[in-house]
Amino acid sequence: MYLSIVSSLFSYICILLAVAFFTLLERKGLSYMQLRKGPNKVGLMGLPQPIADAAKLLTKEIAKPTMANYSPYFVAPVFSFILALLLWQLYPSLYSCSYFKWGILFFLCVSGMNVYGTLLAGWASNSKYALLGSLRAIAQTISYEVSMALILLFPLFLVGSFNFIEIKESQSLMWFTFLMIPVSFIWFVTCVAETNRAPFDFAEGESELVSGFNIEYGAAGFALIFLAEYANILVMSLFTSLLFLGGSSFILFESDLGFMMKVLFFAFLFIWVRGSYPRFRYDLLMGLTWKGFLPASLCFLLLISVMSYIFYY
Repeated sequence: MYLSIVSSLFSYICILLAVAFFTLLERKGLSYMQLRKGPNKVGLMGLPQPIADAAKLLTKEIAKPTMANYSPYFVAPVFSFILALLLWQLYPSLYSCSYFKWGILFFLCVSGMNVYGTLLAGWASNSKYALLGSLRAIAQTISYEVSMALILLFPLFLVGSFNFIEIKESQSLMWFTFLMIPVSFIWFVTCVAETNRAPFDFAEGESELVSGFNIEYGAAGFALIFLAEYANILVMSLFTSLLFLGGSSFILFESDLGFMMKVLFFAFLFIWVRGSYPRFRYDLLMGLTWKGFLPASLCFLLLISVMSYIFYY
């Protein structure tokens, strides 16, 4: 029991360090895409910048808006942060203390609850901008969760298991992305929208909502929301690598380093997309999922279900 607790704490510390330095990678990447230097004043080439930012946020005075509902106002960032860490229990490692036989169901349940953290933060702030941002985020997240759940059925049909480890190991001969390239593209766009990232960051639209649902948060509350968002980016990159680029790598054969390189590649794609595209219009985003991704996912799902039936029977 004590070994399990120590292992989980060590894993969470590593996750927080990864999230911290991923923010530095994003700031450096975006700066060079925009022909500027980025953070380079703190320490050597700005490497301790995430630690300095964390120290600044955690030592600032916690804001208490006069009209806010205090209990849900303080619970919302903690709730979002805990849900983001819970998803990392599905990390497929031989050294993992927990083994989820129904991992995909656990992923759907936890990711479906993420919307409540955003709802609590926007409603409890008692601000019109925060409430509008949270409502936009809820509509966006729920819409894209439909197509995301449908896309998750594709690996299930091919493998016949809800376990992420078995899905990963079943791709030793061929990656699933080669079998269903359009589906993998829809999945990645859905992941970008699910994590409220540019060009789909309507919950935090600076031009019309002034940061959206987290406008009333500062200090530790903002730090927790920030950590939850970037932890979700990394975990969605992890699941993308598991579902569509699992198994053995063509360069590094079945090694943790090769798998981490895939995860880092997808994480960098989030940054690349943010630096490449402007923000969509909200009606175009909702039309994309309901009129584009949902019919396409249903058609591909019908096709693969017929093919699976023919193959097995």
